[in-house]
Amino acid sequence: MAPLGGTAVQDHVALAEIELYGELMIAAAAAEEPLSLASIDAVLRVCADRERGAGPGPTAD
Repeated sequence: MAPLGGTAVQDHVALAEIELYGELMIAAAAAEEPLSLASIDAVLRVCADRERGAGPGPTAD
């Protein structure tokens, strides 16, 4: 319930994480086998972030 003043606090980072988690769950449910790391990266748009220079991203050792 929002405060009486009508100002609801939104955590934009948490909302983005929830959206990505939902997209990952949908992809996993639709897949016939476990998702590969490349598939997970595609769903989470990790490659696009790497190309823009947003960070190193996860590494597979």
